[in-house]
Amino acid sequence: MHDIVLVAHILVSAALIGLILVQHGKGADMGASFGASQTFFGSAGSANFLTRLTAALATVFFITSLTLAYFSRQAVKSDSVIQQSTDTPATTAPVVLPGADAAKKTIEQKSEDPGKKPSDIPAVPE
Repeated sequence: MHDIVLVAHILVSAALIGLILVQHGKGADMGASFGASQTFFGSAGSANFLTRLTAALATVFFITSLTLAYFSRQAVKSDSVIQQSTDTPATTAPVVLPGADAAKKTIEQKSEDPGKKPSDIPAVPE
């Protein structure tokens, strides 16, 4: 149903744009009184028909707009992202730096030496 209303909305909006572009402005009526009018329906015959057709298409456009808004509201979940509970906690993989094993071995070797104290700063592998 949503797709049908959406297609109708697009067709009505395209027809409404075309219909508005076909109409002439209020200033064109002054030119028609002097015989310079080149309208399709004559000087005054199109005003009533095109105005009523524009009003009808505008009414259909507003109805389809409200219907699409109603359909989109029905599709929204009521729970927010914050209120949703996660069943499994997020886990992160340990970060392995290149050369970390060599630095760890160097620190272990230095701590095995009885005369040297291990430092807080790890040694840089050579």
